[in-house]
Amino acid sequence: MISRRDFLQSSMAASALLGASGFGRWARLAAQQSLTQDQLLQFDTYGNVSLIHVTDIHAQLKPIYFREPSINIGVGENRGAVPHITGAEFRRMYGIEDGSPSHYALSADDFEALARGYGKVGGLDRMATVINQIRADRPDALLLDGGDTWHGSYTCYHTQGQDMVEVMNALKPDAMTFHWEFTLGSDRVNELVESLPFAALGQNIFDAEWDEPAELFPPYKFFERGGVKIAVIGQAFPYMPIANPGWMFPEYAFGIRDEHMQEVVDEVRGMGAELVVVLSHNGFDVDKKMAGVVSGIDVILSGHTHDALPEPVLVGETVIVASGSNGKFVSRVDLDVRDGRMMGFRHKLIPIFSDVITPDPEVAQLIDTVRAPYEEAMGEVIGQTASLLYRRGNFNGTWDDLICDALLSEREADIALSPGVRWGPSLLPGQDITREDIWNVTSMTYGAAYRTEMTGEFLHVVMEDVADNLFNPDPYYQQGGDMVRTGGLGYRIDVTQPQGSRISEMTLLATGEKIDPARPYQVAGWASVNEDTEGPQIWDVVESHIRKQGTVTVQPNNSVAVVGA
Repeated sequence: MISRRDFLQSSMAASALLGASGFGRWARLAAQQSLTQDQLLQFDTYGNVSLIHVTDIHAQLKPIYFREPSINIGVGENRGAVPHITGAEFRRMYGIEDGSPSHYALSADDFEALARGYGKVGGLDRMATVINQIRADRPDALLLDGGDTWHGSYTCYHTQGQDMVEVMNALKPDAMTFHWEFTLGSDRVNELVESLPFAALGQNIFDAEWDEPAELFPPYKFFERGGVKIAVIGQAFPYMPIANPGWMFPEYAFGIRDEHMQEVVDEVRGMGAELVVVLSHNGFDVDKKMAGVVSGIDVILSGHTHDALPEPVLVGETVIVASGSNGKFVSRVDLDVRDGRMMGFRHKLIPIFSDVITPDPEVAQLIDTVRAPYEEAMGEVIGQTASLLYRRGNFNGTWDDLICDALLSEREADIALSPGVRWGPSLLPGQDITREDIWNVTSMTYGAAYRTEMTGEFLHVVMEDVADNLFNPDPYYQQGGDMVRTGGLGYRIDVTQPQGSRISEMTLLATGEKIDPARPYQVAGWASVNEDTEGPQIWDVVESHIRKQGTVTVQPNNSVAVVGA
């Protein structure tokens, strides 16, 4: 007798062969350079339930360029497993042709040339077109937002998230969960959540004082779709008070809470749920571990780590879907649910090529309306770039190299530190750098650029702590983003070593001297989680630096030697 897992594996393989994973068909169109909206959105409707997943939009209302990471190191059981495969190896794994649209969408190689050919991606007006077409095919499809939506742009900062709330409301989601939203401060988050016309979910959002589920964020919501009783469970980012300033939301506690998740899954199953969907902001590796720990979850819609995978990953009988970031993709998942069980699925990761997809006119007008008061300030040209500016990668990106250069010069520091956040669009060589571009990679509610003194010993402790957030072999201890970016500092890292032994050969680049554990160094950085951090805002620091440079050229960064990857 075939097991249910084998049956689902067969379903996934059949979907890939049929092109239902969404990649085979549009990838092969590269030779003709004739990709159309109809071809991009074509889908063989399947089963009786459809899920639409978007996540990690980071307040990007308009089309952008966005380069995927060239390095994404996995450790422990995730070494060499997706999403920790990039470049040519990734393309070989999924049968992606060099130079194809899928190469451009999902791989960093030849990014500049492909970007000039294929154009920008994203834009919520284009996403609206895709969502509306899916709904035309499946009117009762569920639209689920994985969070990191009300954060990451000039207008989002100045409207305290109102711009994103208004535009997302126009897309009519059915539920969302949260991460960076909480850095608006709990009062503002509470105000916005109370106004939402859809569910704000988080089984792991607790009242900090009483250690019980927070009333404003129910753990789940039931939906009836296609004759199926569906439970959608929310999973907010577990490490809010560690990765972000806990003083901004002191009444809330988070955590993975997989034991509580099991209780919630059992509860909804006992209430008749035939399909259990977790809308997650855990990060992909954490979701994989949770899928192996918590039984009874059919689908996890994964967010936080910005991974975009052309096919789902199966852990036991749980299907995990990763839908990218910055408005670049929309995932459609069709499911066959019969007799209270998920019997099969088809999936399509839809890239939002902005030159191919026609904008939804009503949403386009709404976007222009919410941006209008800020267009003049955002559009001011601060300088130009002669280099490709991008952020993603485990250890460095050219945007953060530029930010570190700005901190070193503007704050007169020996060493600069920039947080390893993953959000932020890319710029091509020759483009103007506008104020909006700078805010797209710096906007946050705790952006003060501090200047402080650290001994070499303390700096080593900081570096080791951040490295453990990324390279602890247990995903449940991976509590941050990518590695902190450094300016003026070189080092060696062995990702296979335990905490305290990964970082060595720390060097002050200006002199070539080894970092002295006892010596104090002037260190500049930003995004400190400490309350009352003093200093100018990081976007002003970067703007001042770029104005002085005129045209920015970012030199190759070879300051980090990586071992064990």
